[in-house]
Amino acid sequence: MSIQDWNPNFMDLSPMFESFGHLREQLENMQYWPDHIDLNQLNLKQKLKIRTRSGKKIDFVSPIPIIGKPCFEQKYESRIYLTGQVQTRTENWHDFFNALVWQIFPHAKSALNQLHYQTQLFESLNGVKHRSVLRDAATLFDESGVVVVSSKKILVRLLRNFEWKQLFWREREAVLSSMRFFIFGHALYEKALNPYIGMTGKGIILHVDEVFFDQTLSDQLQSVDLMLEPFLLQTLSSNSDLTPIPLLGYPGWIENNNNEAYYENKKYFRDRRKSDQYPKN
Repeated sequence: MSIQDWNPNFMDLSPMFESFGHLREQLENMQYWPDHIDLNQLNLKQKLKIRTRSGKKIDFVSPIPIIGKPCFEQKYESRIYLTGQVQTRTENWHDFFNALVWQIFPHAKSALNQLHYQTQLFESLNGVKHRSVLRDAATLFDESGVVVVSSKKILVRLLRNFEWKQLFWREREAVLSSMRFFIFGHALYEKALNPYIGMTGKGIILHVDEVFFDQTLSDQLQSVDLMLEPFLLQTLSSNSDLTPIPLLGYPGWIENNNNEAYYENKKYFRDRRKSDQYPKN
């Protein structure tokens, strides 16, 4: 499909969109690109009260023209933190998915926004010209993040050691029953419209009890959101805290991974290098 086309049935393209399942009926009823008003209506219909950590109600708005160089308060993340206004372009998958992620991970998105605001404020007040490593990490996760939850330590160990074939093929049943991937980054959702070998997420790994997988998907998402929030605010410090995840290795996320040979592509399922550090999570 063309990246510009609105497809109300986009969730049928891949299981990677499963987290938006509760919005399926409302989105499929939209025959044209949803604008910021439609996105705000989605919030109202779900009775969501999404707020920034500064207490501002999230409101999706049209992009606000700025003449000249924006001041600190006019920058994208600063405006969200100070006013709750999320500037959202119409006919733009990137911004559309960002709006949906606000709805399924509101606490984590608010935490990331606060990180951006605080680090940008520090940089502005102190004349720092370069982005901090923390802001780089927050941006990377916001765009390309994936949350890995697992109740089995062996599966986490295989993932951290880049033992992809052992994990996704030989332990396939265990992965399906005791490990789950939730895409967070809106740029990844945009790529999932036309998935390709090479799609890689930046993962945060969360340990859960086995009963986690007995919950409904909605309850799982809420649990992940609440677990992510303190990690982002208290633990995330740099890109080294994020684990590379070859997304199309997860069983069933692409048809080709139903055969063993698929996992022998070392350019995608690469071996761990000595320079690769273990993340703290």
